Amino acid sequence: MKDQSTGAAALFDNPVAIDNLIFDTDSYKLSHFSQYPEGTKFVSSYIEPRRAWGPIDQVMFFGLQIELAKLAGQAVTQDMLDEAAPFLKAHGFDVFIEGWQYIVDAHNGRLPVLIEAMPEGTLAPVSVPQLRIENTDPNCYWLVSYLETRLLRAVWYPSTVGSLSHYVVGMIRARLEQTDGSQAGAEFKLHDFGARGAASNEAAGIGGAAHLVNSFGTDTIAGLVYARNFYGADMAGFSIPASEHSTMTAAGEAGELDQMRRFLAANPAGLIACVSDSYDLMRAVKDYWGDALKEAVLARDGVLIVRPDSGDPVEIVPDVIEALMAKFGYVTTANGYRLLNDKVRVIQGDGVDKGSIVAIMDAMIARGLAIGNIAFGMGGGLLQKVDRDSFGYAMKASAIFYDGAWHDVFKDPKTANGAKRSKKGKQGAMRSDSGAFVARPAANIPLGADALEPVFRDGRILKVHSFAEVRARAWPEAPGFGANA
Repeated sequence: MKDQSTGAAALFDNPVAIDNLIFDTDSYKLSHFSQYPEGTKFVSSYIEPRRAWGPIDQVMFFGLQIELAKLAGQAVTQDMLDEAAPFLKAHGFDVFIEGWQYIVDAHNGRLPVLIEAMPEGTLAPVSVPQLRIENTDPNCYWLVSYLETRLLRAVWYPSTVGSLSHYVVGMIRARLEQTDGSQAGAEFKLHDFGARGAASNEAAGIGGAAHLVNSFGTDTIAGLVYARNFYGADMAGFSIPASEHSTMTAAGEAGELDQMRRFLAANPAGLIACVSDSYDLMRAVKDYWGDALKEAVLARDGVLIVRPDSGDPVEIVPDVIEALMAKFGYVTTANGYRLLNDKVRVIQGDGVDKGSIVAIMDAMIARGLAIGNIAFGMGGGLLQKVDRDSFGYAMKASAIFYDGAWHDVFKDPKTANGAKRSKKGKQGAMRSDSGAFVARPAANIPLGADALEPVFRDGRILKVHSFAEVRARAWPEAPGFGANA
């Protein structure tokens, strides 16, 4: 059945609204309104990635705009409060009815907070604040930390996926330049295979959109939807016809060659990808594609992309490329690396993560193979094998106003030896003389130089970034790519 108030699916009578903002926090935060110092009027908090994730020490800020769209306008209603109070009472907490009622009555349910953030697509070092939030009504000081659960979740996941994707694409671009002499086609070298491994369709959409900041390649349709709905991208990414094991094995091992032949006949033009390891990868490469189907492959008005899908990719990928070269030939790039006949390429989607992609490319380079031969499909390693601890994302209160003055707030556990020390005072970020972003107390930043810009105030979105703008910030060295969104 459907809950008529929200349209959400429910299997039992008397459901509660899934999108009730009052529910979207950690339970213990329901008790925090009474824990601040007497006379507290304002709280200032910030979000930052606290540490590098292996070799990745630059973080691409992305995804906040999706959350702001949900927080804009009347975010809390009387019905939400009336529903939440008894439900959470049964959970063990008394809802701060007075505070929420004040927001409903005095602000018509709009959230009295100011959110300032880096422009989306900005890359900055770890330990640099990306977002600052403060309440705008002194009666709502408690709301800042109440929103931590939503805001941190809204920021850490897409920023982590986007940063991972940006790093990998950067590694591909550098090696493509090294072997092929240019970065042409780099925007199609990392393909999102992660939809089925994501935690939900929403996660696939948010993470998928984050990847598309760096690449045109995706099979995650939800990412295209989120890029259009929240960033105005007409069509942010593209895909091609491809087989899977269920289609290639449908006629049994004896029928695999016929299935490949049918696949070619059904797609006489354009790029197509065919998984080729269902039974015997090298038989498929040498005897099927390289012999029985060779003339059909060469006659196509397009490119056949062979997909090995098992074994150690560091060994398998160069072996497959060289086996295809033995059958279809190759040219040598100006930089001295072998590049397959332009009718054939390879894509690797199994065992792919940020480490293995670099290892595969380096193994190819060691064997004199151009990176133009290969593309990568990244699934769980892109959208699922990330967490908040990848970059140590955290939201911390850093300043509280009471007794007529701002007071520093921070933590510095001795048992953590400085690893969990948080920043003191209102936080900001600015470009140093070298051009790199650095963290600075907001009071020490010259007027107009704070990288954290107002994006949301009292229920109204102040700044909307287009997908083209986000791409342009993330890839200033590839302006042609950034312009396509």
